Parts: sequence; structure tokens; C-alpha cells
Amino acid sequence: QVQLVESGGGLVQAGDSLRLSCVTSGRTFSTYAMGWFRQAPGKEREFVASISSSSSTTYYADSVKGRFTISRDNAKNTVYLQMNSLKPEDTAAYYCAAHTGSGGKWFAWGQGTQVTVSS
Repeated sequence: QVQLVESGGGLVQAGDSLRLSCVTSGRTFSTYAMGWFRQAPGKEREFVASISSSSSTTYYADSVKGRFTISRDNAKNTVYLQMNSLKPEDTAAYYCAAHTGSGGKWFAWGQGTQVTVSS
């Protein structure tokens, strides 16, 4: 079974940066596309960014494009989300997830890490 554990969240001021990490168990990490999602109180979970298994393709939500960068280190079974120029509207619980590939589904999720951005 695939297990995902996020870390790196915290309380920061607007304009600051944070780097989130997600460590994935198992030897098949390099075969999965990976993604980051977030959910603010009272709102639905939304897509933030994703990266293909080989890091050749990335996608970003319009709200974070140009500020966030997703990356992965397959040797460490870890996916990262570098968040720069943080805004109060970025405040949410952030979750990483694993995908089976094109036409597949998000089949494994982490427990989440809280990011709070104050003005």
C-alpha cells in the first residue's frame, strides 16, 4: 500500500516562502504522477499542481502559476511544492496525492499539512 506523509507547513506572513515535502513509501514511486491539492475551511478541495513520473510535464492552477513550483526526487521518494510570494488566500490544508497516470485516478492521499498566511 502506498503511504504519503506531508511536512513543511507553518504560519508565515504575506510575501514569505515555504517548501512542502511529501515522502512516499514503496519502490514504485517513480511510476506515479504526483500532485498537490489544498482545502480551505468551508471550501471544496482544489487542484494546485501536478508532475509526471519523469518530471517531464507539470501543471499548475492559474491561482498559483508563477509563484509555486512542483518538483520531485525519485531517489528520495519525495515530491516538493516550493511556494513563493505567499498570499492570505493561499491559507489551507495542503495534501499530496499519487496518480496512476493518463486516464487514471488519484488513488492515495497524505494526511495534510497546514499553511497559514497572515497579512
